[in-house]
Amino acid sequence: MKSPLPKPGEALEHYVSDAPYDPNSIENNQSDEGPLAQASQLKLMWWYFRQHRLALASAIFLVLVYLSILFSEFLAPYNLHTRNTEFIYAPPASVHIFRDGSLVRPYTYGQTMTLDMTTLRRNYTDNVNDIQPLRFFCRGDTYQFWSLFESDMHLVCPAEGGQLFLLGTDRLGRDVLSRTIYGARISLTIGILGVLLSFVLGVVIGGIAGYRGGIFDMVVQRMTEVLQSIPSIPLWMALATIIPLTWSPLLVYVGITVILSLLDWTGLARAVRSKLLSLREEDYVVAAQLLGANSTRVIKRHLIPGFMSHLIASATLTVPGMILGETALSFLGIGLRPPITSWGILLTEARSINIIALYPWLLFPVIPVILVILAFNFLGDGLRDAADPYK
Repeated sequence: MKSPLPKPGEALEHYVSDAPYDPNSIENNQSDEGPLAQASQLKLMWWYFRQHRLALASAIFLVLVYLSILFSEFLAPYNLHTRNTEFIYAPPASVHIFRDGSLVRPYTYGQTMTLDMTTLRRNYTDNVNDIQPLRFFCRGDTYQFWSLFESDMHLVCPAEGGQLFLLGTDRLGRDVLSRTIYGARISLTIGILGVLLSFVLGVVIGGIAGYRGGIFDMVVQRMTEVLQSIPSIPLWMALATIIPLTWSPLLVYVGITVILSLLDWTGLARAVRSKLLSLREEDYVVAAQLLGANSTRVIKRHLIPGFMSHLIASATLTVPGMILGETALSFLGIGLRPPITSWGILLTEARSINIIALYPWLLFPVIPVILVILAFNFLGDGLRDAADPYK
């Protein structure tokens, strides 16, 4: 039987493979020198996140939506304030791409309005003899692009002398689709700005409460319990009524953002506090304190980076609450006011059940609200699952 130990001076056997190195092999990934072992936490999060197909699709959708608000004037077929008084409460128009069995340029039919003298309802019928081809990258209503310069270029326009109401019109004959595109700019940015402010408040207040403890921690906890025990909508209504009616639309916008932020930091503050309570006893935190690091440096350089990914996921899930808060306040008539246009203001057109029954297309602005809320929730779920790549 061969001895397992080599004799003195005898060469050792080795088992080095002659095969080329494959960095994607399971054996190399599990080794101490494989890509998984050498990857940064951010890269690991990305690897796990892209496996969450629904979250990845939601992220792409949100990026496209937020990019669209940069070019709202160009994407909207009409100006925000354009009125078509001959087409009040016009229903959505259908776009056709086939005619006589052939593929043709997209077009719509002209509409003819008749007034029902019994119900005083406007009835619109398509005139199949009036074919109105759509125009792309065309000249239309003039607008001020971000108040920087005047332009009249649009992505899509109606035919010369025609109409294009893809989502119908409201009581003043304004295009619902154009107003929905313009409203996205306010509704989406108010969520992001509100989360940034509440994020700062939650991290600072929750961080100090969790790290220092004592009287400050007790006061913060009692304050958060009081705020969280009050129903959201009545509290929003009470604070929104404080905003003077004489304020400009811009000041009202800032005021609503601050109100939503001041009421939404409590959940994030509690999450930060609970995490710091568990991390402040770790060895690396004690080592930093023994080396003379003050509390601000310990929180900023050692504690917060340890769970920043969780904070990002929490902030992502907070944005939908901000958007719904603005929508609710504007829908109740105590939030943003015209001439500012948001999704909540557009939904005020459909507050009456009679309006909904007769003109259901006025509820179309609720569709982007639902899609954006779902996308943020799916994105938050994906970030939360990827936040701990060493699981």
